[in-house]
Amino acid sequence: MPMKLTTRGHYSVKAMLDLSLQPVGSLSSVRQIAERQQLPAPYLEKLLIELRRSHLINSVRGAQGGYRLAKPAAQISLGQILEAVGESASAMTAVTSAMTAGRSKSSTPLQAEDWVTSMLWNRLNQKIQEAFHSISLEDLYYDARSWQAAQGEGASFVV
Repeated sequence: MPMKLTTRGHYSVKAMLDLSLQPVGSLSSVRQIAERQQLPAPYLEKLLIELRRSHLINSVRGAQGGYRLAKPAAQISLGQILEAVGESASAMTAVTSAMTAGRSKSSTPLQAEDWVTSMLWNRLNQKIQEAFHSISLEDLYYDARSWQAAQGEGASFVV
């Protein structure tokens, strides 16, 4: 079963990858990122504010202002990006929550199968978290550049 990011998580990763593809130190406006990645600018702006508050990007005000990465792409993980915008890498938490929903201390305790399933999902969530934190923005950058090169000259990159 493929795992999907939420729109919020997906747009944040797209914006961060876009910034990593720009020349080091250059600034990109919300409008420029939105156009390059085909994202709605008002929504993107809210996400960029959250990424800035998490110290993943810097902003410069003014007519020539914009956003850039706050640190090298190798030092920013996919997990950090998702956490910055309030996303969890735990795709399966709804399963374990649904299993225990409505059970109080006075209700029937979890059955052994429920406990095993719950532990399984908890361990899988932990591994997913570890995977997201092991993938750097630099890793995605090189994947994007490889894809771009395979597409030929003039290929623009939309995540």
